[in-house]
Amino acid sequence: MANKDYYQILGIARGASEKEIKQAYRKLARKYHPDVNPGDKSKEAKFKEINEAHEVLSDAEKRRKYDQFGEQWQHADQFAQARAQRPSGGFRQGGTTYEFTDFGGGGGDYGDVFADLFRNAGAGGAPGSRPRRRRAQEHPVEITLEEAFSGAVRMLEMDGRRLEVTIPPGVDSGSKVRVAVGDAQAGGDIHLVISVKHHPLFERKENDLYVDVPVPLTDAVLGGEIEIPTLKGKLALKIPPETQNGKSFRLAKQGMPHLKNAGGRGDLYAKVRIVLPTNLSEREKKLFEELKSLLENEVHQ
Repeated sequence: MANKDYYQILGIARGASEKEIKQAYRKLARKYHPDVNPGDKSKEAKFKEINEAHEVLSDAEKRRKYDQFGEQWQHADQFAQARAQRPSGGFRQGGTTYEFTDFGGGGGDYGDVFADLFRNAGAGGAPGSRPRRRRAQEHPVEITLEEAFSGAVRMLEMDGRRLEVTIPPGVDSGSKVRVAVGDAQAGGDIHLVISVKHHPLFERKENDLYVDVPVPLTDAVLGGEIEIPTLKGKLALKIPPETQNGKSFRLAKQGMPHLKNAGGRGDLYAKVRIVLPTNLSEREKKLFEELKSLLENEVHQ
């Protein structure tokens, strides 16, 4: 399955959870199943790709190998054995020395080297000695929304080395952060592929944030001051009398930092969710009954 990306086939991010993989597979399988598309060879071929991608990504060990070696994941054990025999990170065959840098996440130069190795071996010849330019490696990194807001630092284990990498503020799911490792001309870079965890309170749309704010009925009717949560803390907001349920208030520059515009920031939209009182006393019920009567009389006048 050369040059095919299992994650792209299922339409998911590299940091997708097992649940997300299963959901994506089921959705696509229903769409492309041969029983649903009788006689359609293109959809039948697509269905086979979906099954192959799911078979690998739903198996933790196969997925680990695929994330590290890409399309050559099935040869991972052979590489590990060769590497163990040569601690420096390479091996010799046919008079040619192969050097590897294990940065993980999508195969990269492993695919190039293994492709040469097995292609030439099958032809009865030795692998070519022409040096190849390594492609940047991809490494999935999951962060919280708070870390996406403030920036984060991660310690990564790469080829026996510990690397401290900085993730800038403003990244979003799908963002790629380039980390230069060694000779950039040789293609020894890492691309951190970011996925941002779901936040229980805030919804993100590009650089703007959205949050529902509970407001007591009395404050909504009479006006008052309410607390708005932000990723930097709480802010006080005065709302006018007779604020309706679902009303949104815009708090300028309280959203996410702009990744490519230093100092730029999105907005925060606070949506009012009126909370009705419960466990009313007899006195409170009587007051509401009087209010209801007053309002009904106004309507009929």
